[in-house]
Amino acid sequence: MSQSKIKRRVGKYEVGRTIGEGTFAKVKFGRNSETGDPVALKILDKDKVLKHKMAEQIKREIATMKLIRHPNVVRLYEVLGSKTKIYIVLEFVTGGELFDKIVNHGRMKEDEARKYFQQLINAVDYCHSRGVFHRDLKPENLLLDASGNLKVSDFGLSALSQQVRDDGLLHTTCGTPNYVAPEVLNDQGYDGSTADLWSCGVILFVLLAGYLPFDDSNLVNLYKKISCAEFTCPPWFSFGAMKLITKILDPNPVTRITIPEILEDEWFKKDYKPPVFDEKEDANLDDVEAVFQDSEEHHVTEKKEEQPTSMNAFELISMSKGLNLGNLFDEQGFKRETRFTSKRPANEIISKIEEAAKPLGFDVQKKNYKMRLENIKAGRKGNLNVATEVFQVAPSLHMVEVRKAKGDTLEFHKFNYQLKLLV
Repeated sequence: MSQSKIKRRVGKYEVGRTIGEGTFAKVKFGRNSETGDPVALKILDKDKVLKHKMAEQIKREIATMKLIRHPNVVRLYEVLGSKTKIYIVLEFVTGGELFDKIVNHGRMKEDEARKYFQQLINAVDYCHSRGVFHRDLKPENLLLDASGNLKVSDFGLSALSQQVRDDGLLHTTCGTPNYVAPEVLNDQGYDGSTADLWSCGVILFVLLAGYLPFDDSNLVNLYKKISCAEFTCPPWFSFGAMKLITKILDPNPVTRITIPEILEDEWFKKDYKPPVFDEKEDANLDDVEAVFQDSEEHHVTEKKEEQPTSMNAFELISMSKGLNLGNLFDEQGFKRETRFTSKRPANEIISKIEEAAKPLGFDVQKKNYKMRLENIKAGRKGNLNVATEVFQVAPSLHMVEVRKAKGDTLEFHKFNYQLKLLV
């Protein structure tokens, strides 16, 4: 028999498999147990955040991100904190990474590439206008929703790998080298907005070409190519695309084209649709403050719960007679062991068994989804002992196994009958 599955829960969220991992954070699939909606849970270690003196910066950026409601930016719903962890609850985007399209289908046609680039610039422009910079734009952070629209993830959360000095500039070299701006590599301090724009230019080149503008197996050579903006556009690029990419991939951040100038570019403007969205929804920032207050009353509960054992088809067949599954669920006389199904949730089934057993004089011992029932009063053949276990057959169907461990079969029969009426 397969073992019980441990279910982890943080507040109202069920925590599932790991879907991403970085130096400071782990991302897990989650589900809101109240609504059933899927979410992504970014989990940060509080000790690491405090050790690197990042608390204030992270708090500020999380608060800003919570206020952002843009169709091309992954939504940040809320923040939870336990004694040791920070949980950032994010929108779960189902369409995969944009760059999977290039891996699977090769370079894009200009119209398709332009549509994604327009959505990328919309997202970057909106966040920059609110003082939030990505600083690590790369393929892994460009997702697609179910409708095929671009969603930029991790906007504002890349502060985990950055350091800001007194001059207000960032100084830590980070990100995937191929997408990083020259001023980041030179470590002379850089502006987050112009560095983001360079990365957007590299992304546009890749969408249109199907390969990177700067690439070299030798890291020193790669850095030289980036610093000098040493790249060549392939012959299939239109003049408009080539001209815009050259203006974006300007190694001098001072003369590099700006977003307002990109929005006026003829190639960019073709079929451009400005994003339509409502920003009026009020956002409560109390949870952001609470996360960084080291007080028990603000800590979310972390639980590990056992789930009923799941039965696969082979296990079900092995328990039935003559491979007829009907024998498993339709009782053929009353024996030492019977089974029946219930559409009730597993926790409710356990409660109902307890509810049936106690008035009949049974002492109840519970361990996860197994129960041991012992009748204090002796019957014809001593005390009746009953063992029960709940198994999950399907998401909304459970099987209850009731076994006589000791005592009279007729008494067991009567108890089992009453049990089935309740469950």
